[in-house]
Amino acid sequence: MPTKETVRNMRGLLSLLLPLCAIIAAGPAFAQATAVGQHRDWGTYSYSSDNGKVCYAMSVPKEKAPSSLNHGDIFFFVSQKPGQNIAYEPQFIASYDLQNGSKVTATVGNNSFTLFTQGKSAWLENAAEEPQMVDAMKSGAEMSIKAVSGRGNDTSYTFSLLGLTAALESIQSCD
Repeated sequence: MPTKETVRNMRGLLSLLLPLCAIIAAGPAFAQATAVGQHRDWGTYSYSSDNGKVCYAMSVPKEKAPSSLNHGDIFFFVSQKPGQNIAYEPQFIASYDLQNGSKVTATVGNNSFTLFTQGKSAWLENAAEEPQMVDAMKSGAEMSIKAVSGRGNDTSYTFSLLGLTAALESIQSCD
């Protein structure tokens, strides 16, 4: 049976390794990303890919529900990918698989947007709505996200939109 000191040391090691594993599991973009700036509740980052430079604004939720669940790391991105002709692409990323075939709903003020899911991510069902969603986000104060986990749990998140406009302006010329 391990001693209390061994258990304490193992817990300390795990607390250091788990965030690193989360970053590695999230993919190479996180591992290679360079922080560009911070604009209130939104950070800006960039990295180089095979298709050119990618810049994005990212935030984490201010609220997660239900509180009884371990949500892990949750993110909302708005990406610029000039090499792929993608401008301001919104994306929701969870640390868990989303329910197959489920939809995620993003609500900003009176505007609601439907996102399709694939694995741990969700994108706008209708890419033509990306400018409307980004405009709503830029003029809003907060955005709510409703999703269903792969285990069937209803989840919701509230993201602050403070600083988003400045963050997007800072990545406008992503080259």
